[in-house]
Amino acid sequence: MSSMLNIGVTGLNAAQGQLVTTSHNISSIDVAGYHRQKVIQTTLDPMFSGAGFFGNGTRIANVNRAYDQFLENQVLSTNNAYNAYSAYYNQIRQIDNLLADPTTGLAPAMDEFFAGVQEVAANPTSAAARQALLSSSQALVTRFQGLDTRLTEIREGVEYEINASIEQINTYASAIAELNQRIVVAQAAGAAHPVNDLLDQRWQLVSELNELIKVRTQEQDDGSLSVFIGSGQNMVIGNTATRLVTVRNINDPQRSDIAILTPNGNNQILLPDRVLSGGQLGGLLDFRREGLDPAQNRLGLIAATMAMAVNNQHKLGVDLDGALGLDFFKISSPRVLPLGAAEVEFDLANFGQLTDANYTLSYDGANYTLTNDNTKNSVTSAGPTINFEGLNVDLSTSNLATGQTAAIQPTRYMARDISVAVNDPRKVAAGTPVIADVPVNNLGTGKVSNIVMSDVSNIIPPWAENAELSFNAATGELELSPASLGAGFTIANADGSTPATFNVATDNGGKTFVVTNTAGYEFTFTLGGAPQNGDQFILKQTEKGIADNRNANLLGLLQNTRLMFDSGTGNGPTATLGGSYSQLVNKIGNKTHEVKINADTQKLLNAQAQDSRDSLSAVNLDEEAANLIRYQQAYQACGRVMSVAQRLFDELISLAR
Repeated sequence: MSSMLNIGVTGLNAAQGQLVTTSHNISSIDVAGYHRQKVIQTTLDPMFSGAGFFGNGTRIANVNRAYDQFLENQVLSTNNAYNAYSAYYNQIRQIDNLLADPTTGLAPAMDEFFAGVQEVAANPTSAAARQALLSSSQALVTRFQGLDTRLTEIREGVEYEINASIEQINTYASAIAELNQRIVVAQAAGAAHPVNDLLDQRWQLVSELNELIKVRTQEQDDGSLSVFIGSGQNMVIGNTATRLVTVRNINDPQRSDIAILTPNGNNQILLPDRVLSGGQLGGLLDFRREGLDPAQNRLGLIAATMAMAVNNQHKLGVDLDGALGLDFFKISSPRVLPLGAAEVEFDLANFGQLTDANYTLSYDGANYTLTNDNTKNSVTSAGPTINFEGLNVDLSTSNLATGQTAAIQPTRYMARDISVAVNDPRKVAAGTPVIADVPVNNLGTGKVSNIVMSDVSNIIPPWAENAELSFNAATGELELSPASLGAGFTIANADGSTPATFNVATDNGGKTFVVTNTAGYEFTFTLGGAPQNGDQFILKQTEKGIADNRNANLLGLLQNTRLMFDSGTGNGPTATLGGSYSQLVNKIGNKTHEVKINADTQKLLNAQAQDSRDSLSAVNLDEEAANLIRYQQAYQACGRVMSVAQRLFDELISLAR
């Protein structure tokens, strides 16, 4: 009788354990990270008798959770990638909307500016047209500054989110380390009996940490879980968590770098951005490096290129008062950190070679090396100057020590710092300093046109004498007549050869000549038609106040002139201002679309991975309800076994009476 009672008791205990576990599954269905638990039953050792082995009932061998490491890793991987692309997309779409907007983008403001230039060209003496040009110029500057301000706000938001992510990462790491300690203590009696609920809590923390940064895990013999990030840096080892910190970049105060804080808390080990891949933090770092920095640099490059191109042309003209044009726009010098490392200015003669990259200047004790951070192209010099990709770097007063580096950001702040330098409508240099006069008594049909200034050094004040050129039909030469009137002038063919000759038969469509003066100025003009012997052509300074639009026309041509991305190989610039901006808009738009597609794809893959995992690990209420009935019946049956045993025992007692 005692064996039946014992068997009934073991069954009752087993059924009770099943009921408790099933109830726990049902009550924990909404707990994040919970894995369905299952009681593992086995039989007790049987008892031998002469007739064979008789069973002694059952026992609970273990309580396991439905867990598959492969499926869990799939969920981690897809969720990590989704969070990275999602964070990237949420940021870059702001830039896409900003730059591509047909109203608030840069393209409409640039079109209005050049429309204002064309209006001045059409009405060079109109005060209203000149004032309208200054107004459209200010609107363009405001648009540059507004776009840069918005990009700066996005940058500040990204830096805030990076800092917030680091704090969350540290919080999760500390919590995982604490759970490691609790799990090790709880499983000290033997790892064969896992602390399921604590393991679920720990894995949920790992999953949430993985949403922020890509992690790799390794379970240790004592039950603790080691967590690694980046290229193998320890995040959690046993009950010790490593802390990440953000530090200001020494060469860019607006930028946060990420470092590991050593256990003693005294040292910081910087981690490169590319090491910290995946998750929300990785997405933010990728966006900052691949989306935000290039966009702000390219916007600044367009501002700087436009300002220098317009300034160069504007200074070759004269205003309504007959004075040479001044800088139309004002821009700042390229930024160099640390201060004193070098003096950097734009190469105004080769501004087309400028890029939208940042540069690193290094010093090895003997030579300086300037490196393009994007292409890694570099130039090395002992100093005192380096001319490279549109930059003039003066190293004569450099305070760089051996092994030290400096960061140069040529265009990062150009859109922010651009301003209009001309504030008086009369100071708009719409005219050209030199004009040609063809006497009416000339016998031929020769005409002078297309006077283009290349250097206006010392052209103001007025010349002492006009340059009078006469055509000698016998020799085909253009001669100064008489020579004393042209003192200081040199007339040459376009290739610089002398004497300057004109063939009426073959050059009547137009031939270009170059005029230089010992004072420093230089210009070209085109002679066309059919001059006759003795015909004169007078080159003189433009009188102030006349309706001269030649320089305004040249300013207008800048809109469709290729000014940017000169590789320096002799092929010249390859992009216009508008074309460069369109490239930026297209690049950001394509990247936004690419990242969105990747985010949607990873979201779908993550949902599929979760479904696969949940088919194994999730709680199914219908199944658990059926189990409740099943285990209730088992409990009742075991109770019935004990009742039968009791009755048999009572019968035996009664027989003994």
